[in-house]
Amino acid sequence: MPGRVFLTTPVSRIAESLGLSAEMGDDPPRWNIQPGQEVAVLTPDGLIRMRWGMIPVGRVNARGRPVMETIINARSETVFDKSAFDGVGFAAVPVNGWYEWTGKARRKTAWRIRPADGGLLWFAAITDTWAAPGGRQVPQVATVTCAPNADVQDIHHRMAVILEAADLPAWLEGDTDTRRSLSRPWPEGRLVIEPADDVDWQAP
Repeated sequence: MPGRVFLTTPVSRIAESLGLSAEMGDDPPRWNIQPGQEVAVLTPDGLIRMRWGMIPVGRVNARGRPVMETIINARSETVFDKSAFDGVGFAAVPVNGWYEWTGKARRKTAWRIRPADGGLLWFAAITDTWAAPGGRQVPQVATVTCAPNADVQDIHHRMAVILEAADLPAWLEGDTDTRRSLSRPWPEGRLVIEPADDVDWQAP
């Protein structure tokens, strides 16, 4: 499941492809986007910046206990049913790919996963707003995961739910049954997996 992603396509080009205005402005290519940082997010209101990672203040589990850990990824098998996700919004995160690691601690191998056609991937996501100290409102996002496809299963037991561009409106504004039907592994053969030893993992 994605814990680091990268986005090298300019946001203005993404906005243009969607028929939207590029009000966010462009960033330099970002090869190592980490949880806690801002990412571009497509919502029903357009492209905006959100913090990756949902601080679940006020959210409780089925037993009524507070959810304590920051939510980076939400499982598609439970996101539509768990009380901790009541009232979330739905969005999509554009990326050019993500990273996974295999091997033992201190001897791990980093892998880059990207689309074979070199284009964008749209990660299904959920959103909410954290009321931070001082009254600041922080929009935040978590990606949605599912079982891996055959391309990914040898390096991780989960992968992001990836949406076709044509299915974005259905995820953003469809009903629960429609979103469930879209929460499936990406078709095999459409991803490339390669070593990612050229990334500075200490860099922000």
